[in-house]
Amino acid sequence: MLRVFKIYIHWAEVNYLPKDFAMKTISQFLDHSQRAIYSVSPDDTIRQALEVMALHNIGALLVLKEQKLVGIFSERDYARKVVLKGKSSNDAKVSEVMTSKLITIDTKHSIDQCMQIMTDNHIRHLPIVNDTQVMGLISIGDVVREMIAYQKSMIEQLQKNI
Repeated sequence: MLRVFKIYIHWAEVNYLPKDFAMKTISQFLDHSQRAIYSVSPDDTIRQALEVMALHNIGALLVLKEQKLVGIFSERDYARKVVLKGKSSNDAKVSEVMTSKLITIDTKHSIDQCMQIMTDNHIRHLPIVNDTQVMGLISIGDVVREMIAYQKSMIEQLQKNI
């Protein structure tokens, strides 16, 4: 006969981490990343957008019109809305294929909140916007790197207390 034993560990009772040991906020991420915001206009051609993406080795661009965020153009948009639909990259405009229903975050969000938003919505990039000011863009790769660094640091803190 197979017996199943349940073991419950109450993590709240075992506190080996410093009180200030928290997940990084987007504000902190931006302070450390210091990278440029790459964007295109909705009137640019898809080819122009792809050239910017290739030049900077990135997977998405913010689409700005008069400094206002109006969309995002990603490799996924290109594959699904250009290649599969037979559109010409030389003739079609970014506005025809960009994602305009945006999910954004602000600088108060935490990295783990970003991961949850990305997972729940099946997206790889989140524009960072405070009020109407575009602050940047965070990718799933950025989030994973930050989560790994956080977990590594947590493990080191816990091992110090063993």
